[in-house]
Amino acid sequence: MLQYKAPVMDMKFLIEDVFKYYAHYEKYPEFAEATPDLVDAILQECAKFCENELLPLNQSGDKEGCKFDNGVVTTPKGFKEAYNKYVEGGWQSLSHPLEHGGQGLPPSLGIAKQEMMGTANWSWAMYPGLSHGAMNTIQTHGTTQQKELFLPPLTEGTWTGTMCLTEPQCGTDLGQVKTKAVANDDGTYDIVGTKIFISAGEHDLTENIIHIVLARLPGAPEGTRGISLFIVPKIQVDQQGNLGETNNVTCGAIEDKMGIKGSATAVLNFDNAKGVLIGPENKGLECMFTFMNAARVGTALQGVCASELAYQNSLLYAKDRLSMRALSGKKFPDKVADPIIVHPDVRKMLMTQKAIAEGGRAMVYYTAKIADEIEMAKTDEARKDADDRLGFITPILKAFLTELGCESASQGMQIFGGHGYIKEWGMEQIVRDVRIATLYEGTTGIQALDLLGRKILLTRGKSLNKFSKEILIFCKDKSMISRNPHKRQMNKFIWALSKNVANWQQYTMRLALKAKKDRDFVGSASVDYLMYSGYIVMAYFWAQMAQSAYEKLAGEVENRDFYRAKIKTAEFYFERLLPRTKSLAKTMMADPKTLMQLDQDLLSFL
Repeated sequence: MLQYKAPVMDMKFLIEDVFKYYAHYEKYPEFAEATPDLVDAILQECAKFCENELLPLNQSGDKEGCKFDNGVVTTPKGFKEAYNKYVEGGWQSLSHPLEHGGQGLPPSLGIAKQEMMGTANWSWAMYPGLSHGAMNTIQTHGTTQQKELFLPPLTEGTWTGTMCLTEPQCGTDLGQVKTKAVANDDGTYDIVGTKIFISAGEHDLTENIIHIVLARLPGAPEGTRGISLFIVPKIQVDQQGNLGETNNVTCGAIEDKMGIKGSATAVLNFDNAKGVLIGPENKGLECMFTFMNAARVGTALQGVCASELAYQNSLLYAKDRLSMRALSGKKFPDKVADPIIVHPDVRKMLMTQKAIAEGGRAMVYYTAKIADEIEMAKTDEARKDADDRLGFITPILKAFLTELGCESASQGMQIFGGHGYIKEWGMEQIVRDVRIATLYEGTTGIQALDLLGRKILLTRGKSLNKFSKEILIFCKDKSMISRNPHKRQMNKFIWALSKNVANWQQYTMRLALKAKKDRDFVGSASVDYLMYSGYIVMAYFWAQMAQSAYEKLAGEVENRDFYRAKIKTAEFYFERLLPRTKSLAKTMMADPKTLMQLDQDLLSFL
């Protein structure tokens, strides 16, 4: 059976010591209540809820799955009761504005909540998780009336929200969207079309579901320039917020999936369903990116959650499972064999899982601070600056952390050996559940094209230069004795990080020059370039965590082993994982002709 203990100490280490959340919160009067005592209480209570209510439903929900009967979807046993407790506890409203019934706490604090819920039970967490993106979209682009009508019940959690993009003929290429929207005299629109792969698109947890739907108006331009965005409730809502008749939004089926079986992935049919326009006509895709960025960071978190869950269970198993003797001699002579944790290869897998989980958590928590800045920005310039920083790192987080999440889950199964292949232990479920993370909200290849093509080449490296400068300032600051009494210990991290950042800039310039001559270079290099970038970004945060750990150990502090372990894990990352950039540099610079030279017919042997 899967076990999970929320890593509250590690979360507090990032919040308090590495990223200085409380100094960050002090910049904004709206976050005055986010004191250390309150944050600690929230983390502790959320941990209890996730460990006691959500974790026990993880494997049972996977085994039972969702049930579909003539348009009605029933979630696994216990899901609805857990959701009611979630709403009663005020967890949905935690990081949303006061004016709509929220508690007004920072969005960055909501990330910690999402992580604990997602690790304990990712399938369940998707139901309230999808609502956050819908709420952000309405908050950013909706009219005053739309906000007053839809946000309070979404904030409370009595309604949930979805995003409806994909259709049978198109996934990532949304320019092919065929769903239609026809204006009515009363200002509403009739929505006609079919959407597929809609997470939490139908369920029995709440009385209403608010769908955010992409559709085309008559005469709209072709492609992505002719897509508008609409709010389409499952149940019609009058101007006072009262529920009325069903809205001709029906569930045609739910998908029989490889994983996340407790989450209903619906086929939704819109048969003249009533909707209202949100944002300007034909600008729906731009508005949807408010939803997409939130969803992509949330998906990145799934990689972290899978790594953490796989690591915790792998560690417990490796300490207990007896097999063979250590090559350097018996470690437990009183036992029939040594526990497998003594074997270097098992240690390598465990350390890889630990480095991925903790390094990935740091990457997401750093991004969460930027999300705070976007929400609280007082000027368009400040908001754009923060949004550009978020836009640069989001594809790295989404693709890199989900790819590593798959690796970590797979290594967990490997540590368990044959038992990892058996459902009882839960390891194969983690592998199945996390596999979707590299696919939805834009595949790894799509994220890579976004990073290299849009964020790097189209901006002539502006966003990369800004982020690289941030890293190099950190390196310079920590390499000066006058500013860093831990310079000697940090040198092993600082020099490697500085060198990798310099190489990152040089390789980017070389790729830009090659892409001018052959556009296929962008496609052939992009995934390797993104992974290369990801390892350097994670190295930056491991260096920061090592610095903070040295600072803590220099004083009087409890749990000294925690900080020693942090430094040793940073050393492992720099010695064992960061060198992967060398092979990635080689492959991303390779000529694309080896990919494209075979004629399509020659690829077939039939």
